[in-house]
This record gives sequence, C-alpha cells and structure tokens, in this order.
Amino acid sequence: MTDTGERKTAQTLEKDSLNEGLTGATRRGGGDAASRGRTTIADGVVEKIAGLAARDVEGVHAMGGGLARTFGAVRDRVPGGSKSVSRGVKAEVGEVQTALDLEIVVEYGVPIADVAQDVRENVIAAVERMTGLEVVEVNIAVSDVKLPDEDDEEPPGRLQ
Repeated sequence: MTDTGERKTAQTLEKDSLNEGLTGATRRGGGDAASRGRTTIADGVVEKIAGLAARDVEGVHAMGGGLARTFGAVRDRVPGGSKSVSRGVKAEVGEVQTALDLEIVVEYGVPIADVAQDVRENVIAAVERMTGLEVVEVNIAVSDVKLPDEDDEEPPGRLQ
C-alpha cells in the first residue's frame, strides 16, 4: 500500500507542477527558461569543437594516428567528401560533464609537453564556452612527430 500511496503522491506532485507550469505559461516571463525543456549535446558535436580547438594550437601538425590519417586523406579526396574535423578525437558526453581523448601528431622541434598543455587548455576553453559542459579530463596521446623533410601521408591523386 505504501507503493500506491507514493505513486498517488508523485502523480499529484506532477499535476501540481504541470498546473504551475500552465499558470506560468499564461503570463509573460513566468518561470525559469531552463526549466522549460532539455538540451542534449551529441558526442560528435563535442568532438568537432575539440578537434578544431586542438588544430588551432601551434605545433600540432595533424590529428589521429597513421591509419586514421591515411583513411581520412583518401576520404578527403573523394568528390563531395568533407574534411573530418573530429579525426583523432573521442568524446564521452554526459548530462553536465564530458571527457575527451585526443590523438595528435606534433611538429619536430616543438616541446611536446608544452604543446600538449596548450592543446588541453584550448580544448577545455572552447568546449566549456560553446557547450556549457564541464570538461573533467582531456587525455592526449602523441602518436607521431612530423619531421621537416617528411612528406604527408596523403596518397597521390589519380589525376595529375
């Protein structure tokens, strides 16, 4: 019987809050706008924001591991294909927090620890500013170093 009583109480509270919401809706400015719906942000949105923010940092040559970059270069060359800004970024998004994993390639000669710190700061600032989510961690894996005399791993185009 306690369960039924709790259900009736919950239903009554729902009706009361619904009635309050209707009353508030009939007059302008009634109630907090945040309580009038939910906003969800997809993992891909956070990944794109983080990818763009990471690429903006001096010393970052590319994002993603060798295989991902190779497939991405092929995909980028396909007519109608677009450059993947989220390559090398994985996000886990909750209701109020997010965690990110980034894989980067740095240019030869730059201090890796400094680049990683700059990437972390830039990504956190961009994601928190644009989404309102709290970034709880940004893990950075440096998968390669771009040497000055090294060509990019893009395959040659079929048409010259």
